Amino acid sequence: MSKFDVVIVGAGFTGLTAGYALSKKGLKVHIIESDQTPGGLAGTFGFNDDVRVEKFYHHWFNNDVYVPELVRELGLDGDVILLPTRTGMYFNGRMWKLSTPLDLLRFKALSFIDRIRLGLLVFQVRRIKDWKSIEHLTIREWLEPLCGKSVYKIVWEPLINAKFSIFAEAVNAVWMWKKLVLRGSTRNDKGGEELAYFKGGFGRLAEKLVEAIRENGSEVSLGRKVLGVEAQGKTISAIVTDHGTIEGHDYLFTPSFPIIADILKDAADDRWISSLRRVQYLGNMCLVLRLKQSLSETYWLNVNDAGFPFVGVIEHTNFDMPENYKGSHIAYLSRYLAVSDPVWLFSDKEYFDFAMSHLRRMFPKLEDSWVIEYKVWRSEFAQPVTEIGYSDYVPGRTTPFDNAFISNMAQIYPEDRGTNYSIREGRAIADFIEEKRLPS
Repeated sequence: MSKFDVVIVGAGFTGLTAGYALSKKGLKVHIIESDQTPGGLAGTFGFNDDVRVEKFYHHWFNNDVYVPELVRELGLDGDVILLPTRTGMYFNGRMWKLSTPLDLLRFKALSFIDRIRLGLLVFQVRRIKDWKSIEHLTIREWLEPLCGKSVYKIVWEPLINAKFSIFAEAVNAVWMWKKLVLRGSTRNDKGGEELAYFKGGFGRLAEKLVEAIRENGSEVSLGRKVLGVEAQGKTISAIVTDHGTIEGHDYLFTPSFPIIADILKDAADDRWISSLRRVQYLGNMCLVLRLKQSLSETYWLNVNDAGFPFVGVIEHTNFDMPENYKGSHIAYLSRYLAVSDPVWLFSDKEYFDFAMSHLRRMFPKLEDSWVIEYKVWRSEFAQPVTEIGYSDYVPGRTTPFDNAFISNMAQIYPEDRGTNYSIREGRAIADFIEEKRLPS
């Protein structure tokens, strides 16, 4: 059995990018992934006629650096689409456009003064240069004094509640600060927002990375579950999978902390394993609808109406053209929730019926006959919860083992999870491993 220079657990974009970077440097890498497709949360699936789309909606912003950099390196920069987007808000039974500054001025759900306060918010948050200065505050404690109680109640509170569910009042202000700073810098010269998309979806980009890794003489194994490790003292000697063991010189773990804890629990001390489990997560249930007709003209519709159980309605084909999906229309309904929520146990049909009943409140003309196909995707560890003082307790890259390291989306902080930062972290951990490698 051959021994690899680096064994990587997880073929999301962090693991793939790290594997690609290390294999380019001549190291023999083996990436192990339990799913049948690469890309992690950015992976794609095929409908019955093989029309492919992401399991969970994806795009990147026009100020993102690391995705386009990787795309260029792979020689695929001609496959990037940069388009203005239409965003909006569903509030009080009606839809409001919120794509440009002029749309904001027309947003009469707020008083004129509050509209001005909302518009100026991005300039206020840009004044903060040291994010640690607000890490001791919750989002409400920080944001409400800046924008006022009315703006917070109508615009921000429903979105934060939908995003963080039972943890809405526990998330620290840094998460919101970073979102506002980044979104405020993605506008074009007319004040509208531009987003980018990779032709064929991020899953296709992941597949191209797999091809490049294999061309570099390394391996990617899909559909292989990691069960544990073999270790002696402070050194891991092998990864144990449901297809046998894989030996390596160094090891990189990229799944969520609870999954890493389960893999290493029999080899590491309980105190360190507990530190991995300290980070809280929310699950996500994402309904992907393939429709005969469009729901609206809006790409990203935030839902601020009380009682609507989704963070938003994302009509993907108002961004990427329906022609790329055989003329059909693709819409996503995303719900973040604790896995203890009874909804998590719904069957796919129960969840579809649940979602459609709410969607008809927004789009009364919607009929079941519009639905060509649907698919429900679940991710148990979709959103890390960054509580007060998160930087003090989030585990770092190193482990109790001299030859094992961690890089995952919960460590991207103060940024939130995202493919752009996963790629950045993949490159960074590859450099880190190369620097820390033990002598053979």
